[in-house]
Amino acid sequence: MSSSISVRKYIRWLPESASEPTTTIVLTSPERRFVDIRILKSTDADPADERAQPVLHASRIDWAFAGFSSSELQTGADGSQFVHSKWKHWVSSRLADADGVVDEGDMFPQSDGTTLEKGKMVNPATGRETEYEEVWEDPEPITTTEGDGGKVICAVLQLHDDAHQARGVVVRVGQFCQGVLRIGEGMSLERWQWKSHGGWRRQVRVGDQWLPCGVLLDGQRVRMGGEVKHGEFSWKVVELSES
Repeated sequence: MSSSISVRKYIRWLPESASEPTTTIVLTSPERRFVDIRILKSTDADPADERAQPVLHASRIDWAFAGFSSSELQTGADGSQFVHSKWKHWVSSRLADADGVVDEGDMFPQSDGTTLEKGKMVNPATGRETEYEEVWEDPEPITTTEGDGGKVICAVLQLHDDAHQARGVVVRVGQFCQGVLRIGEGMSLERWQWKSHGGWRRQVRVGDQWLPCGVLLDGQRVRMGGEVKHGEFSWKVVELSES
C-alpha cells in the first residue's frame, strides 16, 4: 500500500444539502496509520484572520482522531464493485477511551477523480445516526526541498504512555504533516503544509502540549526505531519510507 493525502470537499447529511463547515485532511501511511483532523472554519468575515493567528481555541475542533484503517473490495447487489473501508480509532478528541470505536464507509471512485464515500454515523448536530455522503480528493504526495533528497517522505511517530493517560500520533506524507495528542482530558493538534514559494508553514494549532511535527519536516532527522524525547514523553518512530 502507498501513503495518501485525502482532502474533504464536502459532507452531506441525508436528505440535507451538501456543505463543508470544516477544513478536513486525512494523512494515511503505507501501513495504514492515519491522522484525521477536522477544524471548523472561522465565522470571521476576514479570511486572513486564521492565517494570521493559527493558534485556535479548542472549540474549533470539529473532530480529530488517529488510528488504523483497512479496506477490502466488495461487490454490490447489482454486480458493481466498491471498496469498503474501516477506520479503527486509537486516540480521539471526542472520547477519552477511543478503543473499540470503528467507523465504516463505502468508497466509490468518480469520473472527475474524486471519491464518493457513503455510510452511516452519528450526526453531532442531532445526536442521531444518519446516512451521509462525503466527497474526497487526493492530492499527489510530493517531495520538498528541505532535507528530503528528492524523495517523497512518509514517517510516523507514536506516543503511548498509559501512566500519564497519553496517546499521540504524528503522520507526515510528502508536503503535509499532522499530529494529535491527548493527555487525560486535554487535546492538542497541529497541521503543517509545505509549499514551493514559502516552505513549511504551520496551518493550525490547538492546545499547549508539544508535538514533534517539526522533527518530521526534515526527512534526515529521523530513523526507523528511533525516539524523539521531550520532557517526560518519548515518541517512537514506528514507520518510515521513501519513494
